[in-house]
Amino acid sequence: MSNSVQENEKGHASETGGEVLLGPGVTPPVPKDSYELRILQSIRRIIRAVEIHSHKLAHEHEITGPQLGCLLALAKGGPLTITQLARMVYQSPSTVVGIVDRLTDKGLALRERSSKDRRLVQVCVTAAGETLIANAPSPLQKTLAESLKNLPELEQVSITLALEKVVDMMEARKIEAPPVL
Repeated sequence: MSNSVQENEKGHASETGGEVLLGPGVTPPVPKDSYELRILQSIRRIIRAVEIHSHKLAHEHEITGPQLGCLLALAKGGPLTITQLARMVYQSPSTVVGIVDRLTDKGLALRERSSKDRRLVQVCVTAAGETLIANAPSPLQKTLAESLKNLPELEQVSITLALEKVVDMMEARKIEAPPVL
């Protein structure tokens, strides 16, 4: 069951496979020539898509997007130290410590001392974590990244520059944000 946000034939957003987010009669359609409103509406749709995906993960799998990202990185990279994991998921080590604490509390990950260097503590995925990975939906970031990679390079550059311009217009350049959803 897909949980993506799509436009219906009348130009309104709706969530596929679930509740209707916007529909005819709920919000007036944005005129095609009202670019500033179309941009704002697009930004809002992106925000809502992330919220919906996060809610679905939390509700159906009792896990957050960052927790799933860490589990996937651990499954791919094998046992990792907190610092190695933090680099892989573009988060600070202090943030990853909290995420790993919650994963270990849920029995999805395990901390263990390295057999080669007893001073090192590594994190690995448990069998329960592997089961969750197999049943959880693909992370929104992975789906979007794959779609973006399939675009022609010129279109990727255009989207990148346009979004960076929006960030600058919102005076948000100094806000620290990892490249993950």
